[in-house]
Amino acid sequence: MPEARRLLVVYHSRSGSTASLLAEVRTGVGEAAAAIDEAGETAPIERVLAAPDADAADVQWADALILATPANFGYMSGLVKDFFERAYPVCVDTTAGLPFALVVKGDTDADGAVASVERIATGLRWKEILPPLVVVGQLTDAHRAAARELGATVAAGLAAGLF
Repeated sequence: MPEARRLLVVYHSRSGSTASLLAEVRTGVGEAAAAIDEAGETAPIERVLAAPDADAADVQWADALILATPANFGYMSGLVKDFFERAYPVCVDTTAGLPFALVVKGDTDADGAVASVERIATGLRWKEILPPLVVVGQLTDAHRAAARELGATVAAGLAAGLF
């Protein structure tokens, strides 16, 4: 059986909306992992860390990454930015090509948060594997389903060696 691939999830949530989306992402990862295990394949190993607890070593451990951040004042959350500031100097030369997906939750706008994360990821030479899941306003069942699908897609693609 092939070695399990590793999925890192780094997030920040203050009000709980981003955490709700993250819970759905994790449900999708879990559902995909169960289906992969049932098929006799090796499901990815998931490590979930709040942004202040994640560092460059965690990124280097990962075969793929999901980032989840609220949009605050037209930017990613300060704690996600702090994560990037701590990880960037090491990761810029060691994690090129890392597949990643992004989840952003904003109350009125999320464009600046998406752009700021993508700009840093471009500098790191990471590979965005799905369009960002961007939720503006109140969470709906459709948003929750999209978050589950993102998690399942990343987990299944990682296990299948697609990225």
